[in-house]
Amino acid sequence: MLAERLLPLVSESGDCVVLGLPRGGVPVAGEVARVLAVPLDVLLVRKLGAPFQPELAIGAVVDGDPPEVILNQDIIQGLGLGQADIAAETARQLCVIAERRKIYRANRAPPALEGMCVIVVDDGAATGATLRVALKGVRLRRPRRLIAAAPVASRSALELLRTEADDVVCLRTPKNFGAVGFYYRDFSEVTDEEVDALLAVPSD
Repeated sequence: MLAERLLPLVSESGDCVVLGLPRGGVPVAGEVARVLAVPLDVLLVRKLGAPFQPELAIGAVVDGDPPEVILNQDIIQGLGLGQADIAAETARQLCVIAERRKIYRANRAPPALEGMCVIVVDDGAATGATLRVALKGVRLRRPRRLIAAAPVASRSALELLRTEADDVVCLRTPKNFGAVGFYYRDFSEVTDEEVDALLAVPSD
């Protein structure tokens, strides 16, 4: 259903690529890419955690050549963090991205996004924070059109995503959102092996 909603946008946008957010977003992205008959890849995004408070995001890093670092300056200034703190955490997360890249891409370079229609897909958006950062990173690579897509999102997340994407496609926006898993019959954890298998399937 998500792919069907995207089809009119893709048909008028020329060359497209679908990027799934690992791991949960990749099965959704895989089905979208299959129906649209366009290439599928992953977009590796890692949160940058504050020293001694790893759950507090001071920014994020998005995989690419070079990687894009997006910082939350208000939090950084409030915590009094210096460039060394940011550089150390960025280096740690880039190592994680490098390891996941080996698994998902066998060290293949990220797809060229400049001038493309890029559809960034996740399994859902409760806060929209991760998907928003992913969109910011993709935007820096100058796509012709940037589309965010998810089967379900909270209304607040949807508004957040609209500030970053040219188009946002979402099937359901419940008033009382709860959690993404509430809207799936099967929300079991997606494994690295499943992601790798989906990426190996030709889109056409």
